[in-house]
Amino acid sequence: MTLPRTDTIAPLLTVGNTCHGFKITEAMPLPHLEGFFYSLAHINTGARYLHIQCPDRENAFGVALKTVPADSTGVAHILEHTVLCGSRKYPVRDPFFSMLKRSLSTFMNAFTASDWTLYPFATQNRKDFYNLLDVYLDAVFYPRLEELSFKQEGHRMEFEGDTDSDRRLVYKGVVYNEMKGAMSSPNQVLGRSLLHALYPDTTYRFNSGGDPQVIPDLTVADLRAFHKRHYHPSNAFFYSYGNLPLEEHLDFIGRKILDGVDPIDPGTEVPSQPRWQEPREALYYYPLAPGEDPARKSQIGIAWLTSDIQDIFEVLVLTLIEQILLGNPASPLRKALLESGLGSTLADSSGFDADNRDTLFFCGLKDVAASDEKKIYDIIISTLTRLTEDGIDPELIESAIHQVEFHRKEITNTPYPYGLKLLIAITGTWIHGGEPHRLLRFEEDINELHRQMAAPRFFEDRLRRHFLDNPHRVLFKLLPDLDMAARTQRVEEEKLIAVKNALTSNEINHIEEDTKTLSRLQEAEEDISVLPTLAIEDIPPMVSRVEATAILENRLHLYTQPTGGIFYFSSAMGIESIAPEHLPFLPFFCYAATRMGTAAKDYVEMARYLDRYTGGFGLAVQARTRYDVDGPLLPMITIGGKSLNRNQDQLFAIIGEILHQIRFSDLDQLKRILFEFQAMQESAVVQNGHRLAISLANRYMTPSAHLNEIWHGVHQLKTIKALTREISSNAAALARTGDQLAQIAHGIFHRENMTMALIADDAGLQAAEPQAFDLLNRLSGNPAMARRDPIVPPDRPTVWEGWHTGTAVSFVAQSLECVRYPHEDAPALAVIAKLLRSLYLHREIREKGGAYGGFASYNHEDGLFSFGSYRDPHIQRTIGVYAGVGNFIASGDYTEKDIQEAILQVCSEIDRPDPPGPAARKAFYRKLVGLEDDQRQQFKERLLALNRTTVRAVATRYLAHLEGRTATAVISSQELLRKANQEMQARPLELHTI
Repeated sequence: MTLPRTDTIAPLLTVGNTCHGFKITEAMPLPHLEGFFYSLAHINTGARYLHIQCPDRENAFGVALKTVPADSTGVAHILEHTVLCGSRKYPVRDPFFSMLKRSLSTFMNAFTASDWTLYPFATQNRKDFYNLLDVYLDAVFYPRLEELSFKQEGHRMEFEGDTDSDRRLVYKGVVYNEMKGAMSSPNQVLGRSLLHALYPDTTYRFNSGGDPQVIPDLTVADLRAFHKRHYHPSNAFFYSYGNLPLEEHLDFIGRKILDGVDPIDPGTEVPSQPRWQEPREALYYYPLAPGEDPARKSQIGIAWLTSDIQDIFEVLVLTLIEQILLGNPASPLRKALLESGLGSTLADSSGFDADNRDTLFFCGLKDVAASDEKKIYDIIISTLTRLTEDGIDPELIESAIHQVEFHRKEITNTPYPYGLKLLIAITGTWIHGGEPHRLLRFEEDINELHRQMAAPRFFEDRLRRHFLDNPHRVLFKLLPDLDMAARTQRVEEEKLIAVKNALTSNEINHIEEDTKTLSRLQEAEEDISVLPTLAIEDIPPMVSRVEATAILENRLHLYTQPTGGIFYFSSAMGIESIAPEHLPFLPFFCYAATRMGTAAKDYVEMARYLDRYTGGFGLAVQARTRYDVDGPLLPMITIGGKSLNRNQDQLFAIIGEILHQIRFSDLDQLKRILFEFQAMQESAVVQNGHRLAISLANRYMTPSAHLNEIWHGVHQLKTIKALTREISSNAAALARTGDQLAQIAHGIFHRENMTMALIADDAGLQAAEPQAFDLLNRLSGNPAMARRDPIVPPDRPTVWEGWHTGTAVSFVAQSLECVRYPHEDAPALAVIAKLLRSLYLHREIREKGGAYGGFASYNHEDGLFSFGSYRDPHIQRTIGVYAGVGNFIASGDYTEKDIQEAILQVCSEIDRPDPPGPAARKAFYRKLVGLEDDQRQQFKERLLALNRTTVRAVATRYLAHLEGRTATAVISSQELLRKANQEMQARPLELHTI
């Protein structure tokens, strides 16, 4: 179908007209989306509305409220949770999680930022859109805000302990534990501390998520007062995107929320931070795990307050300056900092942040000695001074412009549906009175940029204005504190002891009664039929298919797709020739391959070339299991790259150069990126603790689980830490590592080992096909290398382990083997995972236990079934919850309606849409692993045919008797693991250090 050009047709609504109580204030075409942008204002309440009308059938909605906290109690964050605990029209305990079961949504969530809260969703189904819209609007504007919901989601005190002698008072609450976990992470501490240092006179100095030491000060009365002012329609910003008509949205929202509401002045304007006349210094601390060496665990940098967010052009300029200074290894400030050898990588939060009323820029180094403060300061200032005086290389500027243009042009659904990505990108500008349409029609500002760049020293003058001559800056230091976690915990315990000792008998009874009442509420069966739902017949019966246009010589897959002038390259290579001792180094090899340079280009030239001509290029390693009945292991290294069609020649040139001429002989650069790789992995531990714990539990069950733990789990981090220790004490080890990486390249980069996919429109494919064949033909033939033995997991006892690191909460995982995708029971196992999360684990682990999340997952590729918890205050209790899965399954305490809702959840994942380029890439990799579209269709047909009898039989078969069949792994702090082992003396966890 050929869509009409949006610049040649009239908009559906005209500026100045009114529609369902809204006045249209702006209407303009968005040619790159084949759509229109509308801005509206509600005449009575003043509510704002933005709409993007376009052909995308994945419709998105969001309502944002400007939320401006005046303390660090986390009131905005706790309110975000509590409004989703029942409303006027939908008075059920948890309508949000209930709608996850009753919807085909492609996204549902809520976010709390520093000065706004957002409630977004996306779906491809019109009926589902209005179901979700009704629930979301009622939740946001008419929540019940009951005290017990506040205590469950925010904070409460409870007694723990079986006898009077060990009976103690503890804090519980979902947000409380979430923020304990968040503030265990150095990058979270740094981000919050940076705002506190740079904005001492505005709302940003407070922790909008909530400081765990302050959260208990919040009362339910405070929460309700905050809602009354901040969640009024006069303070609301509505957004919609997609192919559903705007008029219907306006009518629906007007009738449900806006009609008859009196306007107010919410008083939520955020003033600009008063500018300083002199620079300042700021010192903060973060908790370091006991046993870690604090000598080089600081982060030091400089932060500047930059432009007002309303100045769209200046925000664009600063975005480009970030790319120029820090965007790639060739960027001058990044290069100067990393080549100093003072730290491992850039400090957390380095770069330009345009989320707040006044934007900020921060850069510095991570893993540095506190005594190197002046050296780091001097490097930053001297580099900026040199660039200002000597000039910026014009190629760096052109590369930066190319990167910004590419990523604003590309349509992707990662990490959010595209319509919601646009919303998140414009929300900060929009709520602070900026012009969001300019972020969507950025070509006009790019053209203005080129006009202003005609004058000499444009960017050099901006460096002077925003950095060198800007006194509103902070020399920022974040130092480790080995005793901080224990000290914070001790303060909390002493506070609770004092509270307990001061309690009257009536207060004790009140706490105990609240605990019992909340427990009864959490256990109670409730009728959620009041909530809207979809039915099985609303599910599309067919899976989406993307067929290759052609497959040439069984090595080159061509996909003709409407990619909007973007070309995508994908490739896969086997690892059969890699020596066993080199296997653990494959992730680092992939990381280093684009950062080391070649025989023709050093790493600086390579980085510049990649930024100038591509929209991204990289290698990755993964262990897959083929979808054949016997499920053989299929490990592979993948290559992915993308460029504008006009830059295909350069993309193929760089691929060929890396394949033919890669070098690992620059040992200084090799050492830098090795430490950078380690720092990146260390930062991910607390954020991804649930995934890492599941990987640890799975690692002896299948060959691919074994390899993926070696490559992407805790054991990869341990491999890299051991390597960096060896290199630090043995200079020869670095050269040996370079030789090993070169051997890996020699083993995989050969003609017979490469299968490619080319994805583009007709013109792009016609140009790319001969280039791809030329690339293949220039590769050498298969080297004569010995083939290694098959990769199999070692024969070890069942995992029963605890791994400790610096975290105030836990991640508890348990796994078992079942059957894989081709088996007829696989669809039922996918449904059972959803059932367990919705009906059992969510209630037991989140609602009762206070963890941020509890879930089950079924890995149909490997046939592994897992339970997991996220930011969990418990270990032993959660393991006990998992032990109760069998009883829950045997009870059959679920209905045909529950089965239907679980099927909806599975189908929402199966049918989640992708833009044309990524959709074809997924189809290519499905082909490689043997997952045929007919298999996918059969799986979906079996899924849609499931009933309670079948599901219960499958559940009983695999989950009714778990004892002796599961593996358990916990990631937590050393102290929490020791406490758990004291409680599990009969079978303590085997403890290890991450």
